[in-house]
Amino acid sequence: MTMNPTISLIEQRVSANRFDASHTLADAEIEELARLATRAPTAYNLQNWRFIAVRTPEGKARLRGLAQGQAKVSDAAVTFIICGVLPEPAAIADRLAGFVASGFMPADMASRWQEGARAQYADPQTARDEALRSATFGASTLIYAAGALGLASGPMVGFDAEGVAREFGLGPAEVPAMLVAVGRAAAGNWPQKPRRQLAEVLEIA
Repeated sequence: MTMNPTISLIEQRVSANRFDASHTLADAEIEELARLATRAPTAYNLQNWRFIAVRTPEGKARLRGLAQGQAKVSDAAVTFIICGVLPEPAAIADRLAGFVASGFMPADMASRWQEGARAQYADPQTARDEALRSATFGASTLIYAAGALGLASGPMVGFDAEGVAREFGLGPAEVPAMLVAVGRAAAGNWPQKPRRQLAEVLEIA
């Protein structure tokens, strides 16, 4: 039986630490990765994320200094700073406008979504949690988009978030959630490490 290519990608995905430092990606390739990442789920269609693609030697050096000196930051063709953005309910009307105009959603439902988001994210911690959720969805989708395009990826959380925000000019509503290095794998990466037994992590209620 031929395995579904998406399932095969999930089964074989690894977090790469070694990248071919001679490999580069064109602007159009980086844009395609980010475009695919934006197809990720997002509450209320907020799309509250931002992707900073660090690919110049100077930018990589600055980022590597804030990421515990991890070589993959500078060896990969590009390292993305994945940012979640604090939810802005007022933006929902604009982000749903095309959906409403196409007849998929009644206009009054879009208004209810906006009011629901306003109430839900009034608490600052809840708003920050949502920003991190959206960034994580975007990062995960980016990782699998890279794999589908024949590229390796290495997500990382070992970095100075405040330093990254300062050094790369993040706004006060932007939360750097993780870094994702993307490029061509070099020799020496480990295969996918063993996973826990399903019975340890799954409950069917």
